[in-house]
Order: sequence, then structure tokens, then C-alpha cells
Amino acid sequence: MTEKTILRALKGEVLPTPPIWMMRQAGRYLPEYRATRAEAGDFLSLCYNSDLAAEVTLQPIRRYGFDAAILFADILLLPQALGADLWFETGEGPRLSTITGPEGLAKLKGRDDIHDHLAPVYETVRILSRELPKETTLIGFAGAPWTVATYMIAGRGTKDQGPAHALKAEDRATFQGIIDLLTEATIEYLAKQVEAGAEVVKIFDSWAGSLKGQDFEDFAVEPARRIIAAMKARFPGLPVIAFPREAGDGYIGFHEKTGADCVAIDNSVTPEWAAANVQKSGCVQGNLDPRHMVTGGEELVAATRRVVEAFKNGPHIFNLGHGITPDADPENVALMIETVRKG
Repeated sequence: MTEKTILRALKGEVLPTPPIWMMRQAGRYLPEYRATRAEAGDFLSLCYNSDLAAEVTLQPIRRYGFDAAILFADILLLPQALGADLWFETGEGPRLSTITGPEGLAKLKGRDDIHDHLAPVYETVRILSRELPKETTLIGFAGAPWTVATYMIAGRGTKDQGPAHALKAEDRATFQGIIDLLTEATIEYLAKQVEAGAEVVKIFDSWAGSLKGQDFEDFAVEPARRIIAAMKARFPGLPVIAFPREAGDGYIGFHEKTGADCVAIDNSVTPEWAAANVQKSGCVQGNLDPRHMVTGGEELVAATRRVVEAFKNGPHIFNLGHGITPDADPENVALMIETVRKG
């Protein structure tokens, strides 16, 4: 069997047409997703119902024929497995019990105690590994330790990740303890996903851009390096995608510093800049502005062609610069895919 296109790109092959998938491709912009979520009852119930989670993962593959499917789950399932309380407020997003000092850290479970709670996620991966088309790559994922820690410390998403930065400044030992525990638990979590059938794993560091200077090296680069080294030691040849969103100049050298096979690029940098500064080190993924999935038209076509053209001389996986938004038009997704594949 010919090797899957995304796996070829991740090995550094330059392909005439880049493989394509889309962050949050299973999501609220699709009517079939909304129907399945209603059947599940709520978001967390959907995440933990293996059959329904597999179904929503498969929906965009059936509709669009993407080259990869990414496991449907949430980055905050891991802190819940570690003992944090987790719930979702309708229209507002996730809420967690907070960790503000050593007492809260001490109450969390260890890295080896997470698997019973996360068993439904592993079962979702097993279902997908059986049911995906043979040409479709299955991607597992986890949140990066820094990003997950920002939610655990604040109890919710924040614009500037201020509570996490404050704890980092005021109680470095507790903060480092949270990062270390999350790093170790993420390795175990991703390993179980690979054992269940994931062919690639991706590390989402959505708030990496708020780390500056040495903090970026210590809390974005170093945890990623540790996770990737451990995964490759256990699973030689396993490809890993890293996404330090809004890293700016921090994207430069991220392949080499962490061992990532591919660095995903957000749309705060131009594709031409990323091609010149990041792609020279290996495969890149990205970076169409998600707003084009809302607005569509000739601007979408032109922007899509610009991304393809910028990255055509190196290994590239076409994707958005961030996740597709709920107000996107499914027809615009189809237009993007047609533009990538037909030029």
C-alpha cells in the first residue's frame, strides 16, 4: 500500500499537492455534528461516549475526504483524569477547580492513575483505527503542559493567562510541579493513544505566545522536548506535530529544539515568512486564516493559493492557522479543499 500522504510529508517529502486536514474539523459548523452532540446531551458526555466521539470524528472525513482525522476529545480531559473538577458552562466554556498552591498540587493523582478515567478516549481511537478509510491518517493529541496549566490555575480560559504567570512568579516550585506532572501524564496519555491506533500525535500549545524569553524556553520548548523524546523512545518513527501558537520568532528552531517532525504555524505570521524561517528545518503545517471559512469567495481562493504557493518547495501539510469557528460555512470548506487539490 502506498504510504499515506501526511506520513510522507512528515518524513520530509515534498509532494505536488499538500495533504490537508483542518483543526476542529469535527465541530459546530457542521449540522451533523450538532445533531450528534444533541444526542449525547452535553459536550463532556460526547467526549466520553466512544461511539459518538468516533462518529463526529468520522463526519468531516465522510463529507470532505480530508487526508487526516483527529481524535475528538478535549485538552482538559487530562486534568480531569488527574483529579481536577471539570464542567462546561453553556455559552461560556470550560470551568475547572483551581490550583493556587502546593496543597492543590498534592491532591492530584499521579501520571499512572489516569487511564481508567480516560479509557473511553482510548476506545474511541480503537474504533477510528478500524473504521477510517485506509488512506486517512489518524492523529491523536494532547494539550501542551503550559496551556493546560493555565486552565488549571485560573479555573477557566483567560485572555492573558495572568493567573498562571502570577503563580509562576510567586511560587515557582508549585508551578514547576504542575508542569512536570502534566508533562509526565501527557506522555502516558499519548502513549495509550498510540497503542490504541493513533499514527501521529499533535501537541497543542494554544497559549505559547504569552511566554516570553527564558520562560518560552523553559515552559514551551522544554516540556515539548521531553514529551517528544519520550514518545520517540517508546515508538521509534512516530511522527509528532507541535503547535506553539503565536510563538512568533519562537517558531524559528522549534523543530531542532524539540525534535518535532512538523511545526504547525498560526496565521499571525505570513506563509512567506514561515517558509523562509521555519520550513527550512522540516515540515510545516498551516496556515490559512480561519476567517476565510466564514467569508469565502475569491478572497478565500486567493489566500488558499498563496499558502500553497509559499510552501510548495518544502514539506507541507495544509491547514488553518487555528481551529475553524462555529460560524463557518461548510461550503467554504469544500471550496478550500477544491482549491488546494485542483489549484
